[in-house]
Amino acid sequence: MDVGVVRVPRWKSRACTTSGECCKQARLLMVRTGWSWLMCAVLATVDGGGAVLAADVAAANDAPSPAAASSSHRMPAPTHYAEWPAIHSRLAADPALEARVRKIVASMSLAQKIGQMTQAEIKSITPAQVTKYHIGSVLNGGGSWPGGNKQAGIADWLALSDRYYDASMATDAAIKVPIIWGIDAVHGDNNVFGATMFPHNIGLGAAHDPALIEAIGAATARAVRATGVEWVFAPTLAVAQNARWGRTYESFSTEGPLVRAYARAYVEGLQGSFGDHNVMATAKHFIGDGATQNGTDQGNAKVSQNDMINVHGSGYFGAIEAGVQSVMASYSSWDDVAAGIDYGKMSGARALLTGALKDKMGFDGFVVSDWNAIGQLPGCTNASCPQAINAGIDMVMVPDDWQAFIANTTRQVEHGEIPMARIDDAVSRIVRAKLRMGLFGTRPSQRAGAGDAGSLQSRALARRAVRESLVLLKNNHGVLPLKSGSKILVVGKSADSLSNQTGGWSLTWQGTSNGNADFPHGETILAGLRHAAGAANVTYSETAQGVDLKPFDAIVAVIGETPYAETMGDIMPSATLRHSDRYPEDLAVLQTVAKGHKPIVAVFVAGRPLYVNNLLNLSDAFVAAWLPGTEGAGVADVLFAGHSGTGAYDFSGTLAMPWPGVPCPDAGGSSARATRWLFAPGYGLHYSGKHEMATLPTDPAVDACAEASVLSVFHTLAVLPFSLYLADENPQHPAHDIGADLNAVVEWPASHPALRLRTVQVNTQQDAKSVTWLGAGRFFARSPQPRNLTPLVATHAALQFDVVIATPAQGPVKVYMGCGRDCTRSVDLAHTFASYANGARHTVSIPLACFIKGGADLSHIDVPFGVLASPPFSAAFADVKIVAGAPAGRADLPCASLDTP
Repeated sequence: MDVGVVRVPRWKSRACTTSGECCKQARLLMVRTGWSWLMCAVLATVDGGGAVLAADVAAANDAPSPAAASSSHRMPAPTHYAEWPAIHSRLAADPALEARVRKIVASMSLAQKIGQMTQAEIKSITPAQVTKYHIGSVLNGGGSWPGGNKQAGIADWLALSDRYYDASMATDAAIKVPIIWGIDAVHGDNNVFGATMFPHNIGLGAAHDPALIEAIGAATARAVRATGVEWVFAPTLAVAQNARWGRTYESFSTEGPLVRAYARAYVEGLQGSFGDHNVMATAKHFIGDGATQNGTDQGNAKVSQNDMINVHGSGYFGAIEAGVQSVMASYSSWDDVAAGIDYGKMSGARALLTGALKDKMGFDGFVVSDWNAIGQLPGCTNASCPQAINAGIDMVMVPDDWQAFIANTTRQVEHGEIPMARIDDAVSRIVRAKLRMGLFGTRPSQRAGAGDAGSLQSRALARRAVRESLVLLKNNHGVLPLKSGSKILVVGKSADSLSNQTGGWSLTWQGTSNGNADFPHGETILAGLRHAAGAANVTYSETAQGVDLKPFDAIVAVIGETPYAETMGDIMPSATLRHSDRYPEDLAVLQTVAKGHKPIVAVFVAGRPLYVNNLLNLSDAFVAAWLPGTEGAGVADVLFAGHSGTGAYDFSGTLAMPWPGVPCPDAGGSSARATRWLFAPGYGLHYSGKHEMATLPTDPAVDACAEASVLSVFHTLAVLPFSLYLADENPQHPAHDIGADLNAVVEWPASHPALRLRTVQVNTQQDAKSVTWLGAGRFFARSPQPRNLTPLVATHAALQFDVVIATPAQGPVKVYMGCGRDCTRSVDLAHTFASYANGARHTVSIPLACFIKGGADLSHIDVPFGVLASPPFSAAFADVKIVAGAPAGRADLPCASLDTP
């Protein structure tokens, strides 16, 4: 049967109690009290057709009264603006401040002004260069630390901050303008070794608690400021609409009003009163990054102006109300098809950056571009883009090519391509923000709290955040809470993994190459369970293979996704949202323990809602734990009963995003779309409710959502199931798996290196592998299971990759495919590469037919891409994929031009 579900944002400031259950006798109830919205939905059972399941969501008598909630924490109503609105900031006009801004800017030379507009990465700029070029800002990207040391201590961060500050005070400027350091502190001070990491935003959205968000913002600010850093690139205000997007976990909700309220609370927590324990906040990524087609990162949003303003603009309304001082422009594009207006990339959209954000909405802070984002605009490079500055970018994040950027921008101003008035406006905005932040006159180490290692820890707050974020999706037979003294078997890859708990943006950019030792103050979910149940009562086996299940009273399976960040986390349009398609080991472990006929509690650690019907069917209870951060004990707090036999803490989290009930929820067809959601926003069970979930359909016949047009092999990291390897020229010899560390320099073999590999940028941050041949050797991608590429030949498919030649080859450069033992077919690209200018990016497209000409068996391809060469040769490779079809504009290499052995 189909069920109508009332969908409205739910607001709460505390956990529901056992006394207030609002959905009785299958009635719908919706209560609106002042600004607070509450929702209840009728309990329904899923029938064989896979209709929507809804259940009681909240207790109406738990609603805070309007008088009980502070004005800053009230739930805003949905907006219905027809145009970009004027937003009133809490920061009052300050004539004295404006006079100081004018005086400082008037005293500056062009070189000093452009220096203020430049942001360089700490790995590519020295303090002496900050002085020489009048640099206004530095940043450290994900996986960048002082001295390149992942375990750098708070004193190391503070000392480097002092050096940069001192350098900015040593310029020849009449009025010295202090530098400001920016950092991606997106769930705590997550780049710093030993710092507490809070749940990612998707979990915080489930908490529906703005007071918690403000407290997290304030705690993050204290931690960051203690290291000497003054600016964080947070909060992310994307209103994510498609779980395929790899940044879904950075979004609080699919609902604009909740994102607006959280934006206001988060910015107020970070910026406070601009004191020594506060940092400058960044509202990002303006605008529509959560609206792109198919959830493609950096993609194109095809939405109406009404949706862009009232849904995706919501967070910016809240942030500007709170006085946010910086906004980061999105990589994404916006095409308002209905209005016939294609705005293109946000970094070049003057109508939005200047017209909407600054002129209409009244934002008086500054706009910063994202990492090398200007290079994506037509006619621009990473080091040159007058279009972006004219569009309204005030500070340009140009991590490595900053010297060329300064020279190019200076010339463009002198030649009239960029008006001086635009430069003065940009610098005025930057100086205004620095004055408001109180950066003038005091070294970072001289501020209150500087160097206080205790400020890095907010464990109790983070543990509370974990408890509030948990959403109970299923609790058949009242399996939860677990009883004290029970014998518990814990299984699953994420039970004892702080890396999986913390996810992306944790010490490293993608969250990869981390182990439990990298989080010295963190606690795994397993450790929390042991503490709650008693270590003697808990046994752990990741796979449960060979374990006798009879002695246990219950089984807790901690399963889910492994770490990823932007781009790497995207799920292709052709793939289903079925979790076990990507992580079959999670289905396998549940199938193994289900044989014991013991109660199974699944704890799902993931950055988005996914199709998990098969996992739900194998579980008696199912908890969405999101990406909880370093305080895994917060999970056990809610799973176990207190002394009274009821839960010590009740589940209080409710979904802030819909949960898919079919493998392809974004597929066309009205019938499919009507039943695509298993759980609506606002759903979440509590211990007071008694609900039995029937067996759900698993759709085994659905193994794809669309015809695959791209087989991605390498994109920043190897794309599963592929791995990247280094090997010598003999295919019979063992190869070296290079792993997922984006900061390592690999020389292989260590005793006498034949190959040197490091991560560099070709298109986007850390997206390429630079390989230098010191001897004859191979760089290749391989899968444990061969792929049949034969059907793609008829579609004119091609092997495609981007390359930048650093050192030209003097001998053959064989690009090859492998089809098993003693089966390798190659084409020689030496002549093609010789025609490429050193340092220039080129896209290489080799028809699969060229490999068939060489005799390759494309029905069993285990190596879809390999390069065999000898010194001297050095090149960077990025975005390796098999592309089906022959789209317009693709320039394939003619097979006849390739030397095929």
